[in-house]
Amino acid sequence: MHAALKLIHERFQPTLQAVAGAPAAASAAGTVSRIAGTTPLVLDSPHSGTDYPDDFAPALDLATLRRAEDTHVEKIYDFAPALGAAWIEAHFPRIYLDANRDTTELDTSLLDGEWCEPIATDPAMLSKIRLGKGLIWKFTDEGVPVYQRQLTVDEVRRRIERCWRPYHAAVQQAIEAAHRRHGYSIHINCHSMPAVSASHATNFPGLVHPDFVVGDRDGSSAAAAVSHLICDHLRGRGYSVSYNHPYKGVELLRRYGDPARNRHSIQIELNRKIYMDEETLAIKPDGMARVREDLQDLMRILLATDPRDAAPR
Repeated sequence: MHAALKLIHERFQPTLQAVAGAPAAASAAGTVSRIAGTTPLVLDSPHSGTDYPDDFAPALDLATLRRAEDTHVEKIYDFAPALGAAWIEAHFPRIYLDANRDTTELDTSLLDGEWCEPIATDPAMLSKIRLGKGLIWKFTDEGVPVYQRQLTVDEVRRRIERCWRPYHAAVQQAIEAAHRRHGYSIHINCHSMPAVSASHATNFPGLVHPDFVVGDRDGSSAAAAVSHLICDHLRGRGYSVSYNHPYKGVELLRRYGDPARNRHSIQIELNRKIYMDEETLAIKPDGMARVREDLQDLMRILLATDPRDAAPR
């Protein structure tokens, strides 16, 4: 075993035993953390969680499961509360439940019984479900099945109640509080992406990613002027940046971005090769320091920007 992976294995060994073990119910406490803000800025990280619940029972080892995480994103943005930004962070792992999917985005073939709740019919949502990337993951990014069992309807409902609903409530409340205080809000949905898209990660397998992808659902979740400000800042710092391709943003932007009401939600995807070793998950200190500084400067620029005064582009 590689030395770094050995450290990961040792660090998470109690969790790994639980992941592979008995279906004891995971505690509802501590699945989401929130730090209240004082400014119009709200940041959230839905995919960096590393607390693997006792009732997960997947077919994969922990090192494989962890490749689904937006690893270290919470460390990159840990400067946010000191700037007065609200911060929301999921502690449950994305591969257990993806808080950036709607509850209708469920592959019912995973279940051992009938799902009586609404199911997605939108083609874009269905394309992700076919890849195994719905609310509950069926496959890893490499197309490996996550489970060798069917999930019960009740356990999926418990995941929604314990993880999805508290996370969305925290994001919604933070945005509403920021908007109430200042008359507008800027919500940054924080993510990371692999250097190269794997076979079941997106609809663009094998795509080599730029350093950043900035998404606003083609201008429907934020004013284009705010999104372009972000792109321009990052390009000015020497990064390659793509806008709305291949990631436009999904449920958290769709649900809470409303630029007509001065609620701006923007997704920022950061290439993991900049700040970490994708195989070992080890942080690259120089890359981490650089990207943290550049993103901190970006947040200061956003704090000094009133989107109501921004010129359209």
